[in-house]
Amino acid sequence: MTQPERLIKIKRAIISVSDKSGIADFARILQEFGVEIFSTGGTANHLRSAGVMLRDVSDLTQFPEMMDGRVKTLHPRVHGGLLALRDNAEHAASMIEHGIEPIDLLVVNLYPFEETIRRPSATVQEAIEQIDIGGPAMIRSAAKNHESVTVVVSIDDYKTVIDELKQYGGTSMQLRRTLAVKAFQRTAAYDLMISTYLSMLTDRAEKMAAGASSSINVHAGGFSSSGQSAPQSIETAQRPPDFAQWTLKKKVDLRYGENPHQVAAIYDTHNARGVAGAQLLSGKEMSFNNYVDADAAWQLVCDFKETTCAIIKHTNPAGVGQGVTPDEAYRKALATDPVSAFGGIVSFNKPVDETAARALVEIFTEVVIAPSFSDAALEVLKTKKNLRVLEAGEAKPAEGLEYRQISGGMLVQTRDLHRLTRNDLKFVSGRRPTDDEIEAMLFAWTVCKHTKSNAIVYARAGQTVGVGAGQMSRVDSVKLGAMRAQLPLKGSVLASDAFFPFRDGIDEAAKNGITAVIQPGGSIKDSEVIAAADEHGLAMVFTGIRHFKH
Repeated sequence: MTQPERLIKIKRAIISVSDKSGIADFARILQEFGVEIFSTGGTANHLRSAGVMLRDVSDLTQFPEMMDGRVKTLHPRVHGGLLALRDNAEHAASMIEHGIEPIDLLVVNLYPFEETIRRPSATVQEAIEQIDIGGPAMIRSAAKNHESVTVVVSIDDYKTVIDELKQYGGTSMQLRRTLAVKAFQRTAAYDLMISTYLSMLTDRAEKMAAGASSSINVHAGGFSSSGQSAPQSIETAQRPPDFAQWTLKKKVDLRYGENPHQVAAIYDTHNARGVAGAQLLSGKEMSFNNYVDADAAWQLVCDFKETTCAIIKHTNPAGVGQGVTPDEAYRKALATDPVSAFGGIVSFNKPVDETAARALVEIFTEVVIAPSFSDAALEVLKTKKNLRVLEAGEAKPAEGLEYRQISGGMLVQTRDLHRLTRNDLKFVSGRRPTDDEIEAMLFAWTVCKHTKSNAIVYARAGQTVGVGAGQMSRVDSVKLGAMRAQLPLKGSVLASDAFFPFRDGIDEAAKNGITAVIQPGGSIKDSEVIAAADEHGLAMVFTGIRHFKH
């Protein structure tokens, strides 16, 4: 049998782990190879109770653990044993002089910081106490000196190390380098997780100090609007930081990506909320496109407080409805475009009951996502074996920055969290809208915010009528939304995500019997567009803010 290059036998090891899965079995096998084991605190107790012979790290350092375990491995006899170059005469002399023994294996997994901050009840102090100091320091020392030291940071690698010990009597250079890469990846991700958490605390404190409810004047679309719901100006809004960072941990490989020839996976950003953190209660595994569409559906319904259902196809709303019950909301959404709803993604912002579930299974649906499902509803949904049922928890809009990768870089922006109220509207037409028209326009405006540009939404209060999305010209979106409408257009209102550059869009919409228009305003042709509304007897309001979605 050919021995691998630079084989290193393991004579001495330090084991200190938070996740103790499999560690006793691993340690027993190490002992079979004559490895002397040193350990700390809870790990030492766990191993001793499992019959593993070991010594405390304090025996190695000749210094007791102190400060509630905060200081135990930060010692020259630990780091000297990990960092010493075995073939360096000066290092060898220093080790003899100071009584330092070489450490050949380090097994460490870090304090459960991530698991702690996931708990809603966790306090800041609890999170701070789960910031590991000695663990990352030892990992970095061992990984730096991987020429001589084997470092293990994942329980998945126990078997690999044992296999090499059984086959060669030691570890190969190739394995040690591979494990060193994993070690540095782990400490980098751990530090980023902590810095992200502390940055979030800082952001919250700054917002509280600034006063989140203060009124800010906004200048957009040629007029000024003020009020508590107004968006921040570019000058006052929080800007993306000089350095943006997040940690990604692969959750699972997906069958394929957007197309079958693409490889894909989903990663966890350590945020338990949202679609990525949703629990699959029933149905097939989620696909790449399922996740993309489910996220679009979930973000749309999270923008409403009223009971709302959205049906999404290719990230655009095929229908959105509101009602007293989830069933009523679903049936309104479905009525918008029952043809496009086939094979769609359905989302609710309220728990789903049995009645809504029975309505859902009447047609083929790919995914249903909601805060929760009653036991009876889940039993109904499980009758459709291919229907993916996602439980996402409380329906809240996503927070933090948005990232979009482009070739050679990353675009970063704050999220579009603006919510429009009646007080934000500017009445620009000769006829003022009725209360019912205002209610319908506010609903249509929110749906329009989640529709790809150029976006046009025809709607009544609590129900979409027709949607025109993603067209190269706004007037084509007006035509498309009308063409796709299955419900009567007469008496509906129209929302546009950006201003009308010409009056042709208003003229075209008026042919369909709409009564009111909501749009940002701000075009150099605003006067002509308003004149067109007046000619057709339409009410028109400006919002002063646009909602492009590309």
